[in-house]
Order: sequence, then structure tokens, then C-alpha cells
Amino acid sequence: MSDSRAEHIAQLAELIKDVEVAMFTTVGVDGRLYSRPLGTQQVAFDGDLWFATAADSPKVAEIALNPRVNVAYASTSKNTYASVAGNARIVDDRAKVEALWSPAMKLFFPGGKDDPNLRLIHVQAESAEYWDGPGTLLGRALTFVLSAVQDEPGQLADNGFVDLR
Repeated sequence: MSDSRAEHIAQLAELIKDVEVAMFTTVGVDGRLYSRPLGTQQVAFDGDLWFATAADSPKVAEIALNPRVNVAYASTSKNTYASVAGNARIVDDRAKVEALWSPAMKLFFPGGKDDPNLRLIHVQAESAEYWDGPGTLLGRALTFVLSAVQDEPGQLADNGFVDLR
């Protein structure tokens, strides 16, 4: 992994850390975009994202037809936002389920780790756009005030696009 790719992944990992729910967007079988909330599995972000899903979920068929997905993260408390684009695949691997299992998953998969309907979605991130600004109300107010009086609005905020391939 190149140094710049590793740096971008570390920066993105910091932005999405602690954001428990992401909006996961797929292309439907009808060609429309569909977004739904999914809990990101809490593992160190290394360019891959993991989600749990049901084998009979429409997402499974959508990913089979078109693996291009987008995953959006928002933390209003930290004033950080990230949009990750990549390719998804459905994974039926009990060892990986074991590694990613959390008690909260039992709400959706009453059969536990061995629930026959449990599958994983693996997203290999290809690119990301992020917005990172001051995290407090005071910081946002300061950014707004400074933007009004400076030639370089948004100097305190950071926005960027990174290619993770």
C-alpha cells in the first residue's frame, strides 16, 4: 500500500470512526437508486467496509446485478461527513461472521451467528469524498463569522476527494 493511500485510508477511518449507521445506496433492479440505513461493523477501516444483511434482502439481488455502491456517513456532533464509493459483494463466510459478530446483530438475526439467513456485504472502497469542519457549535459559528470577513471562506473546513485504488 502506498504511503499516500495509507494516509488517505487513515484520514477516512478517523472521519467515519464511531458513526454507527451509514446510508447504503445500491442500484435497484429497476435502475433506481435505493438508500437504506445499515450498521457498519466495528472493525478497523483498511479500505474495506463490512455490513450484515439477510440473504433474502433486495440488496443481495441489487448487488448481484450491479456491484457499484455508495456508503454515506454523517456525524453532526463532529461536523464530519464522508461519501465512499466502491464495489460490493455478498459473502457467506462463517469465520468472517464470527470475527464481525456483535450482540446488536442478534436483533436482526435471532438465530445468532449461525442464522442461515445471515450474509455479509463486503465493500471495497475505491474513492471517497469528505467534509471535515469544526465540530462544535462555537466552531461552526466561528467558521461562519470568519467566512463572512475573509477572502478565503471555509478556511477552517476541509473538503477533499481521494482515490483509494
